[in-house]
Order: sequence, then C-alpha cells, then structure tokens
Amino acid sequence: MYPAVVSALLFSIGVYGVLARRNTILVLMSVELMLNAVNINLVAFDVWLADALHSGQVLTLFIIVIAAAEVGLGLAIVLALFRNRQSVDLDRLRSLAEPADQDEPADQDGPAAQPGADNGARAPAALDTVTSPQLTTRGNGACDQDGGTPQPGHPATRGGSA
Repeated sequence: MYPAVVSALLFSIGVYGVLARRNTILVLMSVELMLNAVNINLVAFDVWLADALHSGQVLTLFIIVIAAAEVGLGLAIVLALFRNRQSVDLDRLRSLAEPADQDEPADQDGPAAQPGADNGARAPAALDTVTSPQLTTRGNGACDQDGGTPQPGHPATRGGSA
C-alpha cells in the first residue's frame, strides 16, 4: 500500500514539474521522477504478486538503463542549445530556426517581412546559389583560366550546365 502511495506522489510531482517548469534541466529531472515512480510500482507489484520470474524487477533494470541514456542525450541537447541560444528557458526555445544576427538587417522580401512571421527566423539560402566562399573564388578549379566562367558539370555549377 505504502509504495503505491509514494509512487503516486512522485509521479504527481513529476507531472507538475513537466507542466509548470520552464527550465529544461528541471523538466528533465521531472521526467526522471516520473520514471522512478514507475520503477517503484513495478518492484512493489512484483513483490506483492510473488512473480517467480521477477519480471517487474527486470523491467525496472531496463527502465533504469533507458533513463540513463535519456539523461545523457538530454544533457547533450541542453548544452548544445545553451551554446547556440545562451538560454535553457523553454519559452525562448519555441522556434527551431537559428537566432538572427543583431548586425544584419532583416530581408524585406523574405518570410520575416510577412505579418505574423517569426522575426527571429532567417530565410533559408536558395538551393541554386553557391554559398561556399571556396567555390566562388577564382583559381580553385571551378573556373577556367581564360574567362572565369564555370565549367559544365563542375560542383560549382549546380545542375551540371553553364
């Protein structure tokens, strides 16, 4: 009886933490609380039912392994987000687009100029333009020596023809 009550309380605290918190680390900790509540239930019911195979305990070990992998992957994602955004606040991480640079003016023709569009998002580069500076400089094999025109079929000319 008592393990089920403790498990229900832990699971409730975990659900509250996931729904109410905005810090990514605290949300991950709340998910861990929920997984531990499930583990307590599995072990308690395994003992209560006197399972000969101890299925609840074996499943608990699998959940612990999965939780450890989830923590490692989750913290790696949080560190990458913090390096890019300087914040782990979930409200600021709603958009998957890269944050716009402060010194670049907004493109008036792009999606940022449309009403209701996310002003922090950058328009993707067109697929038919060369964006790499190594492919646009002369003398790297992308242009012939006399006129500077791209060679047909070369990677610098997208589509294979000039």
